[in-house]
Amino acid sequence: MVRKNTRTIKPRIREILSKKLPSELVGLLPKHWVQIGDVLILPLREELLPYKNEIAAVYAQVLGVKTVLRKGWILGEFREPHYEIIYGNDPVTIHKENGIFYKLDVSRVMFSPANVKERIRMASIAKPNELVVDMFAGIGHLSLPIAKHCKARVIAIEKNPYTFKFLVENIELNRVQDRMMAYNIDNRDFPGEGIADRILMGYVIRTHEFIPKALSIAKEEAVIHYHNTVPERLMPEEPFRTFRKIAREHGYEAERLKELVIKRYAPGVWHVVVDIKVFKK
Repeated sequence: MVRKNTRTIKPRIREILSKKLPSELVGLLPKHWVQIGDVLILPLREELLPYKNEIAAVYAQVLGVKTVLRKGWILGEFREPHYEIIYGNDPVTIHKENGIFYKLDVSRVMFSPANVKERIRMASIAKPNELVVDMFAGIGHLSLPIAKHCKARVIAIEKNPYTFKFLVENIELNRVQDRMMAYNIDNRDFPGEGIADRILMGYVIRTHEFIPKALSIAKEEAVIHYHNTVPERLMPEEPFRTFRKIAREHGYEAERLKELVIKRYAPGVWHVVVDIKVFKK
């Protein structure tokens, strides 16, 4: 995706819409947006909703996108977006990043541009021929870079059938079928035990509930990339403290290798990832 100069784009948008909107609304126009492939996610204040289609058409014209979505909420077990299409009719796009092609339906499948540094980090995290198990694969956000750039073997598990469809397409699109296998199941039903050199746990809020399953998949010594959301008042002890406690209950010791803040999740709450080495006691 080519980055556009917003310093020239924003005045242009305001200039066009100042002829279409009441003057008091022009100052409420979004100054920030998210573009994924050729689909735009636009946050709109309630006062602008009567003009949402006109506004979306102008943003689409100036930014050169095919579809505009009104930003809504991310809800449910599958972290699904609930976004309204306000311009165009095709929310499916291909987003290219760091040599990886991600095909997805932006209106129904989660993809966070704020996680870009973590996706790029994954492109150099593993060794060739390591066996990596991605317990919450999505469309391959974290595991596609590992398969393509690290040349590792990957088992990608995704429970949501609609998201899984894009995961399979992305494996083919990135030509990693020879080293990446996908399962459309709940990761707790995955039959493999003691097989993984490395495990990805790219989930939030309830990730700790899946630690016992991750340990059962891990070899006697392995690395787990453990994501979770943490109130700021509990950092830096959490989330590693909880992980280590559960690991010890299941016969594993845990060593914190690295901890990174991914992004602000909510006021006073952060999405973090901890790289943890686990080994049998």
